[in-house]
Amino acid sequence: ATFLWNLLVLVTILRVKAFHRVPHNLVASTAVSDVLVAALVMPLSLVKELSAGRRWRLGRELCLVWVCFDVMCCTASIWNVTAIALDRYWSITRHLEYTLLTRRRISNIMIALTWALSAAISLAPLFGWGETYSPEQELCQVSQEPSYTIVSTGGAFYLPLCVVLFVYWKIYKAAKFRVGGRRSNAVVPLPKTAQVKEASHEPQMVFTARHAAITFQTDGETWKEQKEKKAALMVGILIGVFVLCWIPFFITELISPLCSCNIPPIWKSIFLWLGYSNSFFNPLIYTAFNKNYNNAFKNLFVKQR
Repeated sequence: ATFLWNLLVLVTILRVKAFHRVPHNLVASTAVSDVLVAALVMPLSLVKELSAGRRWRLGRELCLVWVCFDVMCCTASIWNVTAIALDRYWSITRHLEYTLLTRRRISNIMIALTWALSAAISLAPLFGWGETYSPEQELCQVSQEPSYTIVSTGGAFYLPLCVVLFVYWKIYKAAKFRVGGRRSNAVVPLPKTAQVKEASHEPQMVFTARHAAITFQTDGETWKEQKEKKAALMVGILIGVFVLCWIPFFITELISPLCSCNIPPIWKSIFLWLGYSNSFFNPLIYTAFNKNYNNAFKNLFVKQR
């Protein structure tokens, strides 16, 4: 399901020319990382889970490849979510400065940095920073070297976690400020003035004229405010699901090597697959809040039939 859904998002972005721009390049980068998680990481992880005693019987070379792709693809998926949150934040709070050209350049930089950082973290054990494979115990896992654990978990999760929490706090603060500012700008009708009101449930505009001065008053949400509110809701759900999926795994991943705690293997497996499930939820979230994706999906299937 994770593979097919993310592949559908990628095919849609490639086929629809309107999606060949930001922020869809960030969505495409996220879908690529999630497709790789489903295609290269989950199958081998499942083989390990189903083997007796969760032992690795596929050899050292395949173990190194699996661990490398596991760390790189999951880290890239996490940082791509962070990049989407940052892009939404800047588009809401700096919409005048954050032009299409600037947005495209910054999004490309974020994508490049995401994959470069993910590759650096995943390839470090190959150059001697800890060991991932033990032939005696038939054990294949991410390097348990304490220094690598701190750097890898910090770079792969705790740093992007701080970024997305800060971003959402700023989005919530900006939205609250705008709503409060809009309410405080109410105009009290003045005596001996002419007022024109349109009775409607839509946002109203009241014209108050006195001594050739005209004051405007609006009630309700404007189209831009509704768009910002929807974007803030999408970012909030994306961040919330990301935190719920990954925080149990990364807490145990950080604590286990540092305190030599004996965490039951079944719980490690549950936390790991809960993290993998984030790759399934990502496309569901950011396409559910975009009608263009829904229409593109329908057109794609209609053309195929």
